[in-house]
Amino acid sequence: MKRTLKRSNAPIFWALFGAGGMLSALLGPMLVLITGIAVPLGLLLPADTMSYANMLAFSQNLIGKGFIFAVIALFLWHAAHRIFHSLHDIGIHAGTGAKLVCYGGAMLGTLIAAYALLAIGF
Repeated sequence: MKRTLKRSNAPIFWALFGAGGMLSALLGPMLVLITGIAVPLGLLLPADTMSYANMLAFSQNLIGKGFIFAVIALFLWHAAHRIFHSLHDIGIHAGTGAKLVCYGGAMLGTLIAAYALLAIGF
């Protein structure tokens, strides 16, 4: 007798987790350095680097929109997957409700980011 394997959505979540983890490991520290330290203190970059006009122009550019969306969405999915699997470590055996909260929150945040970026215009 040959049994068919049960379909799983785990590869999708693991792929989003891996992509978000890679992005957060490679770009996260750089984003913190630039937006949290270098620009506010006037180190290495001009003072108006993150002015409203510059950030609006960046977010209205198609490449800028893609970068902002990728950072927000993949960071959210990475965090959701990490939180969901960390629940087991602290003794909460996660079920469907925990999946819905974790991954539903990431999906909601991704949709809000997409809407906000599209509302800014081109």
